[in-house]
Amino acid sequence: MKYKFTKMHSLGNDFVLFNGATEHIRMTGKTARMISDRHFGIGCDQILVAGPRDSHESGFWLKIFNSDGSEAGQCGNGARCLARFLYDEGLTSDSTIEVTTNTTTVHLKLNDDNSVTAGMGCPQFAPERIPLMRARQELVYTVDTALGEFKFSALSIGNPHCIVQVDSVTAAEVHRIGPLLESHGLFPQRANIGFSQVVSENEIHLRVYERGAGETLGCGSGACAAAVAGMRLGLLENEVKVNLPGGSVEVQWQGKNHPVYQRGPVTTVFRGTIEFPS
Repeated sequence: MKYKFTKMHSLGNDFVLFNGATEHIRMTGKTARMISDRHFGIGCDQILVAGPRDSHESGFWLKIFNSDGSEAGQCGNGARCLARFLYDEGLTSDSTIEVTTNTTTVHLKLNDDNSVTAGMGCPQFAPERIPLMRARQELVYTVDTALGEFKFSALSIGNPHCIVQVDSVTAAEVHRIGPLLESHGLFPQRANIGFSQVVSENEIHLRVYERGAGETLGCGSGACAAAVAGMRLGLLENEVKVNLPGGSVEVQWQGKNHPVYQRGPVTTVFRGTIEFPS
């Protein structure tokens, strides 16, 4: 059976989206890996399947699948793409949209300049909420690895993040350190690993090795995590421009018990149909 899809991206972080309201989408790990493959499938970092909640609730549900077939709980860039997708598909005429994933609720707003703002909820720092295998919450953690000792911040933006402060993202050994920390025993559900370089109190450069996807050109939740980590360390102000390899987003956070917001562009690349493997 063939299914309609839309290919979208934000900052080069690319997604294949399916309308779960009009089609019954049964996404397995095998199917997700096939769709994500850039040689034998459509090619993407993550797959998004969404539809409206039941008739007694407003808003939408969202399932997120990584390119390795695993399921994710949050994706900032993907959620912003989803807002445009839902509007273009005629599933909503509202400019503000509430979306629930398996870990969190995201509030989305379509802006007049074609950008989308996502309210990503309140960051979580308690180790058991990340989750992180440490007995108590710290501002900075230290871990010994085969590649040496690393200091990092840890938090959840609906998914686990580990942020390492670096002098240069260009020189950072993302493809050596990223997978090492992503699957380290400290993170029982693995983690997204961010390498953050502070440019000024209102700007950072960032590279992210994403859990289940490897390094991507952009990571929305990673941008939020890196900005929040820098703010908590006293390195950044409350509004930060985050520069990723694929482009920039704006992140705002007013501090403890406040949600974090990100604003950035979204682009529809093409639409088509695909047949799932049997």
